[in-house]
Amino acid sequence: MPEYLAPGIYVEEVRGDVVPIQGVSTSTAGFVGLTQRGPTQAVLITSWPEFLRWYGDPLDPAQSALPLSAQGFFANGGQRVFVARITRSDATSASLELAAAGARPTITVLGPGAWANTVQVQVSAATRDPNRFRLRISYGTVTEDFDELSADPKDSRFARSVVNTGSHAVKLSWPAGETPSAPTHVAATPLAGGSDGTADLTADSFIGDPAVPPDQLKGLSALAAVDDVAILAVPDAVNGALLGAAEQNLLQSAIIEQCETLRDRVAVLDVPAGAGNIETNPGAYLTQRSNYAAIYYPHLRVIDPRSRVTVLVPPSGFVAGIYAFNDVTRGVHKAPANYEVQGILTADLTPTEGPLEFPVTKGAQDVLNPFGINAFRDFRSAGRGIRLWGARTISDDPEWVYVNVRRLFNFVEKSVDRGLQWLVFEPNAEPTWARVRRTIETFLEQVWRDGALMGATREEAFFVRCDRTTMSTDDILNGRLICLIGLAAVRPAEFVILRFSQFTAEATS
Repeated sequence: MPEYLAPGIYVEEVRGDVVPIQGVSTSTAGFVGLTQRGPTQAVLITSWPEFLRWYGDPLDPAQSALPLSAQGFFANGGQRVFVARITRSDATSASLELAAAGARPTITVLGPGAWANTVQVQVSAATRDPNRFRLRISYGTVTEDFDELSADPKDSRFARSVVNTGSHAVKLSWPAGETPSAPTHVAATPLAGGSDGTADLTADSFIGDPAVPPDQLKGLSALAAVDDVAILAVPDAVNGALLGAAEQNLLQSAIIEQCETLRDRVAVLDVPAGAGNIETNPGAYLTQRSNYAAIYYPHLRVIDPRSRVTVLVPPSGFVAGIYAFNDVTRGVHKAPANYEVQGILTADLTPTEGPLEFPVTKGAQDVLNPFGINAFRDFRSAGRGIRLWGARTISDDPEWVYVNVRRLFNFVEKSVDRGLQWLVFEPNAEPTWARVRRTIETFLEQVWRDGALMGATREEAFFVRCDRTTMSTDDILNGRLICLIGLAAVRPAEFVILRFSQFTAEATS
């Protein structure tokens, strides 16, 4: 309480009774996989051209499906994806030490890879100031030009800061503990020492080591540290050319485990290619059950921008884009299904080469759907294209059978968690409990008004309890404030049944 020691008027600002809870984003995805080049730390990418600037051209899908999956993500409405590039354990980075009068700077390509040996570096005089220098980095058809650079760490154009912030390909460094010295002029010189490596990939290659320093995290471990990720996909988790069956199962378990542990994201999984007889034994493709994961079938056929021939890619990247588009345009509570898939082949090239690896009939989906295997269906004959026709998790718990229900709870739980951080160490008594109830109820009322909850009234849509009925004396004495929140989540109209009957109109006099 403030002290009032002298007579007078005191103007004060007091905190509002209800602290607004801001809804968290649910449309940000996280992808893991191989790319031609790029950093191995997780990087936020917001467009397909930006992906190409950071990670280079798409690879053969047999080498990696990640690039074409990222293209499918953006084609279907996705806007934000964190990419965690992985490499083989024996891959090496290319570098070049530049000549200088004192401490020599080194140019190193971001991330390992043989591609880096094509990068050329040129140092020349700055355009205006003779005491500064100009650095050009050339690769392919791209040239990064950094002019008016300084070797003085106190200068606003300090070369290391400018280059490392602005380059999509390299980083600049001087030996630790030495005073930086400007490099001498050098003609265009290629970097050397980069290789893709030949070591076999394993599940651990995709998972990464969670015990390393944060700036060295890779793969799934890097994405685990990114709080914004709400959709997780590893398209090459079913790539038989990279991983054996046992490694695929280990990787899929790790993907699901991350989602279940963090409780703020869902996994988008793929059925392996070649599963043409899936309806005869669909259970074989579900190695485990979880309400934090959904699986999709079959693979999709796209045009490879490198070769201009058609190739098959796992659908997870495209599905993640549909999730994101659905969240932005309709809301996380709406089932992410009945959307036409964009960025795939739209016509049959041969009787066996169409948009889908295998056609899915209604009869086949009658078998797949109860197992939680979501299918893409061909509705071109009705003028509706190829559509995602399923919205189930792989859970065997009826409460969590739908993707949108799981993701709605993720959204509410994370939003409330963030919005109530102020509550820690507040007095654990009735005034605080009342404030908590009002704060959560205000947020949930908006969720209900947005159409995410069932019920004609607030009371039917949700409840919030935080009082003596949710906490015992022992809870209070041990510093536990317990709040019980119930939501009536909207379920999708998965089966639309129209019943028709005849009736005879009676004659009227």
